[in-house]
Amino acid sequence: MTEQPHAEAATLVVGYTRDRASEHVLAVAADLGRRLRAQLRVVHVIEADDYPADPDSPDWEQQAQRTVREHRDHVARALAATDVPWDYEVRRGNPASELAQLAEEHDALLIIVGSRGEGFRTALSRLIEPSVSHGAIQIQHRPVLVVPPTKPDAASDSRTENRSDSPGLVDRAD
Repeated sequence: MTEQPHAEAATLVVGYTRDRASEHVLAVAADLGRRLRAQLRVVHVIEADDYPADPDSPDWEQQAQRTVREHRDHVARALAATDVPWDYEVRRGNPASELAQLAEEHDALLIIVGSRGEGFRTALSRLIEPSVSHGAIQIQHRPVLVVPPTKPDAASDSRTENRSDSPGLVDRAD
């Protein structure tokens, strides 16, 4: 569908960052949006990864803007085959706070984010980069749906192979 939300539809706020878990989050959000006849408000909060490594590069800001455009284009491709209305927004700040603020601004039904999963590597990464899903749950009065990461062999799972209503996407969250 196009990037035009319906005015009277329920709103689902979807946290997005460019990694495999976010593609899965988009698929789950699109499926839920279709079932609830809701619009998606996909939000990407600017991260350090959005900027090139060398801040002295003469086109540093242009490279960052290109990366953000690429994120939005990726979301557009991922949601193109759905009939769910959506829009895309870029924000700066704390991801959990920005998701909560956007949900408040649009009286969202719920917030949808992903999860990095569990394990030693995930625990270490949370020391450096706090969990967006945990942060959103702690500061938000609205429901927060945390989408677990997909397993590498999930694409071949026979439970999803023959479902015509199953979204054809995969990937991030927190």
